[in-house]
Amino acid sequence: MTHETTPTGSGPVRRLERDSLGEVVVPADAYWGISTLRAVDNFPVSGRSIGSFRSLVWAMGAVKYAAARANESLGLLPADKSEAIQTAALEVMEGQFDSSFVVDRIQGGAGTSTNMNANEVIANRALEILGHSKGDYAQLHPIDHVNRSQSTNDVYPTAVKLALQRDLIELCSEHGRLSEAFDAKAEEFAAIVKVGRTQLQDAVPMTLGQEFGAFAETLREDRYRLEELLPHLRESNLGATAIGTGITAPPEYRDVVVAELAQVAGLDVVSAANLVEATGDTGVFLLASGVLKRAAVKLSKVCNDLRLLSSGPQSGFGEILLPPVQAGSSIMPGKVNPVIPEMVNQVAFRVVGADATVTMAVEAGQLQLNAFEPVMADALLESIAWLTAACRQLRTHCVDGITANRPLLAERMAESISVVTGLAPLLGYTTAAELAKEALTCTRNIAELVLSRGLLDEQELEKALSPAVLAGLK
Repeated sequence: MTHETTPTGSGPVRRLERDSLGEVVVPADAYWGISTLRAVDNFPVSGRSIGSFRSLVWAMGAVKYAAARANESLGLLPADKSEAIQTAALEVMEGQFDSSFVVDRIQGGAGTSTNMNANEVIANRALEILGHSKGDYAQLHPIDHVNRSQSTNDVYPTAVKLALQRDLIELCSEHGRLSEAFDAKAEEFAAIVKVGRTQLQDAVPMTLGQEFGAFAETLREDRYRLEELLPHLRESNLGATAIGTGITAPPEYRDVVVAELAQVAGLDVVSAANLVEATGDTGVFLLASGVLKRAAVKLSKVCNDLRLLSSGPQSGFGEILLPPVQAGSSIMPGKVNPVIPEMVNQVAFRVVGADATVTMAVEAGQLQLNAFEPVMADALLESIAWLTAACRQLRTHCVDGITANRPLLAERMAESISVVTGLAPLLGYTTAAELAKEALTCTRNIAELVLSRGLLDEQELEKALSPAVLAGLK
């Protein structure tokens, strides 16, 4: 390594780093090095760096910390170098170097560029800690020391799974809060009777509380499915190195590093039963993507219903009122749109598209490695992040503030022929159908027609048409 100083001699501004392909000039103060710079030049694709995935950078730091401790305990790494690497890795976990993780999230090489970005940042920070200059790899090397006993092919998928675990836990928490918000509305709306619909046609009476309770339950089911992913993401192939045979790592490294990783990450991590299979197989990412798609689609369906129920305010359903959060038009005064549910719909569309990406990437794996894990990681981590934000915003900016249009609902129930279904067991289907047909062509409602025909007395009618009976309440 050589340094170039300023004309005034105030200090180096650039350093020259070498690899098997040649020499590259790197800014002297950069924590990343030649491998990272080559990747930045090669992959200017999405414009979004891996540093924008806080959980992934945290996970890379955790893996490097665990590896340093394992290598030291097995006599593969001197204590001073191990301690410096550990300190640097912890700082990476804490987020102090996110801006130095500059490689694009979409990259060739099965994650090698991400791994080398981490190796170089940690190596250069460790060099600082030891009192050396950045780039002085003769003292501490990104591969020989930071990447000791490792390969991208076991480091990267392990880090992605750790990141997914961490982010899924947060998504489950937000998803749970959202279902609780719908539960609260279900309780608030428990006594409000309305018309239930099938195929957008009036069906039978129900309560608005039942409708919102169903929203809560359908979301709760998806939270359970999301939580069931966590055990599948705990399996690590650390120690597999390149293809699962463990070449360059001692046999005992595998168990030691997994134990260290579980401790530093604070998450359950277990070693895969077959490292060759675990290195080549990416089925867990396909499973996770499918469950995320399910959660997104069902959440989007709930938002479709919220938009429909709140449509109007004068010419639509108008049964509920969503909180107004912003003006809805640059031309129509007073217009307010259901922008929060619309945002959630769009998040769902993106998650569905991400699932297609993951599906194709998993299918494209060959033999002992799938080279397309970076796009899987990008799709999955982004889907989780967007769904988490969508759940939070839907709860705080929409569901919590929903109110019922009680006067309109009461008026519609009084006029609705849907109540006739509740009379069918007493009057018979044919008579009930005749009443419904007549009510649609005259000015009298079902109750008035029943009484005028003497089919039931007032007490029998009141009991038959009570909200509890009509909505099937206990």
